[in-house]
Amino acid sequence: MELLSGNEAIAQGAWEAGASIGVGYPGTPSTETLEAFAKKDDVYAEWCPNEKVALEVGIGASAAGKRVLATMKHVGVNVAADPLFTLAYTGVNGGLVLLAADDPGMHSSQNEQDSRFYALAARIPSMDPSDSQEALDFTRNAYELSERFDLPVIIRSTVRISHAKTPVETGKRMSYTLKPYEKDASKWVMMPAYAKGRRTSLDGRNDELKAYVNECPYNRIEMRDSDIGIICSGAVYEYVRDALPHASVLKLGITWPLPENILREFEEQVDTLYCIDEASDYLSSQIKALGINLADTPQALPIAGELSARAIALAFDSAVPTSYDAESNLPARPPALCAGCPHRLVFKELSRARCIVTGDIGCYTLGALPPLSALDSTVCMGASISMAHGFELALENTEHAPVVGVIGDSTFAHSGITSLLNTVYNQGSGTVCILDNRTTGMTGHQGNPVNGKTLQERISRELNLEQLIEALGVEHIQTVNPNDAQATRAAIKEAIEATDALSVIIFRSPCVLLRDSFTPSAPYTVNASCTSCGACISLGCPALAKDPDTGAASIMADMCVGCGQCAQYCKFEAIEQTQGGLR
Repeated sequence: MELLSGNEAIAQGAWEAGASIGVGYPGTPSTETLEAFAKKDDVYAEWCPNEKVALEVGIGASAAGKRVLATMKHVGVNVAADPLFTLAYTGVNGGLVLLAADDPGMHSSQNEQDSRFYALAARIPSMDPSDSQEALDFTRNAYELSERFDLPVIIRSTVRISHAKTPVETGKRMSYTLKPYEKDASKWVMMPAYAKGRRTSLDGRNDELKAYVNECPYNRIEMRDSDIGIICSGAVYEYVRDALPHASVLKLGITWPLPENILREFEEQVDTLYCIDEASDYLSSQIKALGINLADTPQALPIAGELSARAIALAFDSAVPTSYDAESNLPARPPALCAGCPHRLVFKELSRARCIVTGDIGCYTLGALPPLSALDSTVCMGASISMAHGFELALENTEHAPVVGVIGDSTFAHSGITSLLNTVYNQGSGTVCILDNRTTGMTGHQGNPVNGKTLQERISRELNLEQLIEALGVEHIQTVNPNDAQATRAAIKEAIEATDALSVIIFRSPCVLLRDSFTPSAPYTVNASCTSCGACISLGCPALAKDPDTGAASIMADMCVGCGQCAQYCKFEAIEQTQGGLR
């Protein structure tokens, strides 16, 4: 028996099923799955530039006869949707399982969405584990289902399933023999003539799948009191059991296709039937579409964000399970760029220059928060460059603030390259800042093509951003150390003043958390020359504090990494480095 998170259990289940190829792109709450899989024996795993590429690599490996695990978060499924929908037509050779990790409550995401709608739209099975044991079991068995029905299978997780740890009984790795690849254009070449046949094939496979879900072990009725019946799946099942221990439950392990016969059987066995969903109406809308009557809960449940046993108990006027709330007087801890973040000054200078700044996904979204308050938008991976071009188009021939797109190195490799190519191709202008911190920061410092570090530490090469950008057709390229305030200010000034040209500035400096690339220096301190002007405080560094009575600045030595950014903004030489050299 082991204590595993849902992510670790999914990796274990794939490994036990004989999967030997793992592909994905890091994104919370999915990231640890592929990292755990990569540590297994006899597997190959790689981070890909984006989720579309990852799934396409997986499709190739599946066609060649290997069992494949593809991992991504819910918004990553949007990126992979193009090959995913056609994969339902082609089917598989070796089993292919796709982890779609949803994020109700948006703990680390720009939206809430339910990946089960992709299963519905693409017509591929979706399985919803409710704890780590089921995450392992469902994943392991999903490969059999994938090959049996000639379809990819989605393992749909949510943030609590992905990250909570529960006891798991692990097993041994099965022996899996490479399935021979057979050339068959009618299966793999989706030109219209062949796609029409595969659409008919998909209909037949779906019919078989719909019959199977009414007899499979993953959908089960748990009868208790017959006055209340609850239909639910995934983490919600655990909340329902805590909140309403006497209620009968239809626990759905496969949520597409729905088991119509079991649903009708359960409806007949209870007096009042409810469906409880989390941040979505997927289950309730699909169940109602079958003509099954669902009652409204006595009190309304939240329609957005994560559910809880407490929320469900309150909705049914039931005894509220014991919970422990945080003390009300705890200080707020808003997110912030790390002390010494090498790109803090970029946002400071963009704010000083009063630019319109289109932002992107990653750590740098935090540049929108006070006191930097630099970003005007964040939508999706790569959108910063495309949106900056859109701003320039809309504001052409008007007096307007300089438009600057800001993107991280991993995100540039993910979706920014084609956005920049579009701007060049259409003779766009403006400024693009690529913040190269030598890692994929917010998801846990994974490798990417720009830093050349692979998931399993294979020999690779760094992408040369300067050469790539020049090859795309950008003529004005600068490479700057963002820790240098004057150089950063000068580079931004030069770029935004070139109003008729497209400029790219590469701000390159390693993330302060990369201990193999960044070495902290002796901390700084504030001397008696401080005039309480607040210039250093305006950087928003967590190591800086302000005396509430005098307004004087102070530096917390245990947080300061010795970057010296604050000293560059002090006109009174009140900030100086302590003696002692490197830590």
